[in-house]
Amino acid sequence: VLFSDRGVAAPPRPITHRTILVSERPRVLSGIKMSVYGPIVKIHPVVLASIADSYERRNEGASRVIGTLLGTIDKHTVEITNCFSVPHNESEDEVAVDMEFAKNMYELHKKVSPSEVIIGWYATGYDITEHSVLIHEYYSREAQNPIHLTVDTALQSGKMNIRAYVSAQMGVPGKTVGVMFTPLTVKYIYYDTERIGIDLLQRTRASPNRTNGLTSDLEQVGGAAARVQDMLATVLTYIEDVLSGKVMADNSVGRFLMDLVNKVPKITAEDFETMLNSNINDLLMVTYLANLTQAQIALNEKLVVL
Repeated sequence: VLFSDRGVAAPPRPITHRTILVSERPRVLSGIKMSVYGPIVKIHPVVLASIADSYERRNEGASRVIGTLLGTIDKHTVEITNCFSVPHNESEDEVAVDMEFAKNMYELHKKVSPSEVIIGWYATGYDITEHSVLIHEYYSREAQNPIHLTVDTALQSGKMNIRAYVSAQMGVPGKTVGVMFTPLTVKYIYYDTERIGIDLLQRTRASPNRTNGLTSDLEQVGGAAARVQDMLATVLTYIEDVLSGKVMADNSVGRFLMDLVNKVPKITAEDFETMLNSNINDLLMVTYLANLTQAQIALNEKLVVL
């Protein structure tokens, strides 16, 4: 495997049944296109957690694990929202991948999330090997310009390096032709529901036994209100420093603050308190009816047993 400033180049090798075991020709997905200059790869936390879990559960003697990446694609970005591991065995001369398992897993995922399509594959480790070229060639038949994601789960550089690549043919036509893996820009995004899990994992770092329980809804609201109060205090401090001349005014910050003020709804304190109390009453009524229904069902089950 050759490394250069522009990317990683690797010589091609023919795919045979001795190197990659495939029971039948894989189906080609149509309508999936990427920019040849390289899209921005957005990764969700659940993907990284799944990759780390599959690496910890790998078979004895296995040096790395591989799997399929699922997500969505638009004109300029690739969003990785899910993944699953694929059984495989590697040696110096060959690599055997259970593509029938990968096909069945993808069919199951489509029933749960029809919008998620195959966008590439991942491998744990820091380097790109000749076997990676073989596996990438297979995924090139599943998606156009598939993404190859590498996750350094062994922490060779002291941290979990996460890199994404897209391949491109290089060489002289009719002569020796190789494959170059060009690095892409990687960003990390999350849904609001994923943020709860991330915050919980962050809190376990300060825990002596590395465990921490979920907080109640009221505690989460209180914590969110405290964070908003701290951010407002920071903004007020900055504004006071600008007005007093201690800090030079920044036009970009002023525009953000103006947009923030314009988004705040204009409502009096009395109206806001009335709306809040009304919503709380509705919530308490729904909670009461749900508990009453649960009690009636439990009582009915006991009567039927008697």
